[in-house]
Amino acid sequence: MTRQRLQELIAGGESQTVEFKRRFTSPEKIAKELCAFANTQGGYLLLGVDDDRTIVGIESEKQDVELITLVCSFYLDPPLDAELWIVTLEGKDILVVWVPASPKRPHRVVLPGERPRPNGVFIRYQNQSVPATREMVRLLAAQRPDAPPVTVTIGRRERALFDYLERHGRITVFEFARLVNISRRRAGQILVRLTRLGLLQIHLEGTQDYFTLAQYPSAQNP
Repeated sequence: MTRQRLQELIAGGESQTVEFKRRFTSPEKIAKELCAFANTQGGYLLLGVDDDRTIVGIESEKQDVELITLVCSFYLDPPLDAELWIVTLEGKDILVVWVPASPKRPHRVVLPGERPRPNGVFIRYQNQSVPATREMVRLLAAQRPDAPPVTVTIGRRERALFDYLERHGRITVFEFARLVNISRRRAGQILVRLTRLGLLQIHLEGTQDYFTLAQYPSAQNP
């Protein structure tokens, strides 16, 4: 991590892949940010930078590095691998934490000694880390390299879904469940399978997912 690259990250502000923290707040809050990066596109956590991009620096390099290492090892399940750098800007030290998109996702925030919580999975949405829906958690698990292959039968329910999407453009899990008179759980399973096959796309709007038909690039004339 070079000074120039760090300056570019700060100048760009918080985003899908960048989060600022003035200081280390609590292990659970930091775990939430790292979890969201690992479950989405990866990203940088900058400790010692305020929300308005002011460089305030960290107080103890050794302590903050140890705390980040603690979070990655004991507050996330499965544990996370992260790269850490100390970079000096304006005479102040900034701790840069890089978390790549993880092949072991979904990662969950856990408290040492407690069982993983169902709502402990976070993803990155724009410049925020938000709880993942059940469908998103299933999709994350299905994207792991060791996930079993997906199979699906195109029957009455799926045809009703495609017809609805052709007319309305989007559908939620609850709307699909009502449309074909099945449980929310079953509706979510079908939507996730069709998304895995590339027939649908999942979108996050606030705290709710919705699905659309997959968009394919139009053929270009030679």
